[in-house]
Amino acid sequence: MTNGGLKAALRSWVQRPDDGDRVPADRAGRLLREAENHGPNWFWQTDRNGRLTYLSDKIVAVFVAAGIDPIGAPLIDMLRIAGSDSGLDDAERTIAFHLSARTAFTDYAVTPAAPGSSERSWTVSGSPFTDPYGRFEGFVGTGTDMAAVRQSDAAITRLALFDSLTGLANRQRMRMSLEQTLAQPGYDGTALFLLDLDRFKAVNDTMGHPVGDALLKQVAQRLLRVVADAGLVGRLGGDEFQVILPRIGNRAEMASLAQAIIASLSQPYFLNGTSASIGCSIGIAVSPDHGATPDVLVANADLALYAAKDAGRGVARFFNDAMLDGARTRQQMEGDLRLALSLDQLRIVYQPVVSLDGGRISGFEALLRWEHPTRGLLVPSEFLSVAEESKLIEPIGEWVLRTACHDAAAWPGDTRLSVNLAGAQFANPALPAIIANAIARSGLAPERLELDIEEASVLRDMRAAITVFAALHGIGVRLALNDFGAGQASMACLRRLPFDRIKIDASFVRGVGDPEGRNAAVVRAIATMADMLGIDTTAKGIEYHDELAALRDLGCTDVQGFVYGAPVGGAEAARRLIDEGGALTPQGPKVERAPRTRMLRSTTIEVDGVRRSARIRDLSSTGALIDLVDFDDGAIGSTVRIDTGGGHWTAATLRWAEDSRAGLHFDHPITVERRMTIRRREA
Repeated sequence: MTNGGLKAALRSWVQRPDDGDRVPADRAGRLLREAENHGPNWFWQTDRNGRLTYLSDKIVAVFVAAGIDPIGAPLIDMLRIAGSDSGLDDAERTIAFHLSARTAFTDYAVTPAAPGSSERSWTVSGSPFTDPYGRFEGFVGTGTDMAAVRQSDAAITRLALFDSLTGLANRQRMRMSLEQTLAQPGYDGTALFLLDLDRFKAVNDTMGHPVGDALLKQVAQRLLRVVADAGLVGRLGGDEFQVILPRIGNRAEMASLAQAIIASLSQPYFLNGTSASIGCSIGIAVSPDHGATPDVLVANADLALYAAKDAGRGVARFFNDAMLDGARTRQQMEGDLRLALSLDQLRIVYQPVVSLDGGRISGFEALLRWEHPTRGLLVPSEFLSVAEESKLIEPIGEWVLRTACHDAAAWPGDTRLSVNLAGAQFANPALPAIIANAIARSGLAPERLELDIEEASVLRDMRAAITVFAALHGIGVRLALNDFGAGQASMACLRRLPFDRIKIDASFVRGVGDPEGRNAAVVRAIATMADMLGIDTTAKGIEYHDELAALRDLGCTDVQGFVYGAPVGGAEAARRLIDEGGALTPQGPKVERAPRTRMLRSTTIEVDGVRRSARIRDLSSTGALIDLVDFDDGAIGSTVRIDTGGGHWTAATLRWAEDSRAGLHFDHPITVERRMTIRRREA
């Protein structure tokens, strides 16, 4: 039989008419070729005398290269038992024995009996076969190139232990290395660094995943350069990295290395013609003080990393026991929060949104409160991070939405309801259906619902955000960009997404009434831009009367804040709309002022050159509250002089006056402590 004999026999075998389950001949041939050409295995066949009638081409090539034609040669002449000088010295263990005894054999280690091929390592297996009448025909078998297998195993091992993107050790290898390091005696002082990249997600979302991958590769290279031979660097996945540092020394050296890592990773990255900047936070745990096993050490390093992020990011923190207490507290709060919904502990209060054109309520923003059984009334900043980490933010957010819609449906007129959406809610593909269901069940008109969306929520996937916006606008609800200006891409959001309202961040509103400040110019620019785009503007966090007047002049349409009092329950919100027609009177201080010192002492005030007696009630570095009898309304806005102590006269502007009291704003700040000292000396 020629070297094609096995293939011909195989075609004949698969086409036997009495066996309908056989594989089609052309398919069997393809499978045989694939196995021979792309794997470590090969095939052979002999006649009844043990001479080769078929051998895979890649093995034939090995013998041909040595000047030997294997086809027709005895199989036992072509192979040598590994470790033996003769193929016939132990008949019980040789292939010759099985060929003569016509018995199967498995995985014999052999080398080719050809000059220059002794380093090759094969295994062979074979079994006898017969014709349809049961007459012995010869042997058929397989061989395996063990060198190829070892290369394949090495590749598999590499895939199993190394990160495919960066080439660093992966999570499994880092775990193995940490176990081995901690198990060796004398390795006390081993430090474990857990690293998390700050602002990486923003780069990934805005510049694309290929750029994000390129950035991760550069991060890996920088880490390797900084750590050098001091330890093993690995990537756990995403933007999380780990460094194992055996015997690094004292904590000062660890802190120094951590700062070097942070400094290196915080330098700009240049990617495809653009630059990007990120940061790095590090949590550090040291064996055995912070744990003698990998699980404990990793857990404590993770707590330290959490503390580093909580400290503002871009820093390193060592683990301490207080962090463990904090983790237990968060765990307890998570357990309590899981029960809060079922135990009816969550409440909604409503902060009025007031139109600057008329001073009436145009809407309410729904704000969440938690009546904790032992901690008292909690605001979202005290438990929202726990809700996000525990994946409870979505069910809680949906409860807020449904409850607020139900309350708002009873409000008169077209008063709007504003509800904040968490990032996880916005990313939920079912969000439009959830919104539509809440509206339908409550009976609230869709156009009365306004959803407040954070900038970060839409930046995660701008294309998906555009689709969601279209779906929500299709329902009829309005969309507001919350805390405008606080993020890094607010203008990009406005350019690509059809918002109906901008909510100006409170940081721009604070001090907007100060003629020497820059916030007024910023707010005016935002309001003018929004007006040109047909977008409403709401200024948040208003606390002072003078801010209201300034914001009205700057072009804002609505305001909200404690200047109109604390948020109220649903019933009180409805009462204000019904009984008072939505009209609200500002409360609280008239102007933003410095801390005041309470006092009650006589002084002298000079108005238009005429001196009169007065009493100072409050004194601060920038102004004073005084008692002034027989005050002339026309004097408001005029410049006066007042003795602030010991004959020290200070120029001031009369800002307001009512009920025989007046507020003064000093033209130049004074030192209150000095005035108090003078007064005590006078006494």
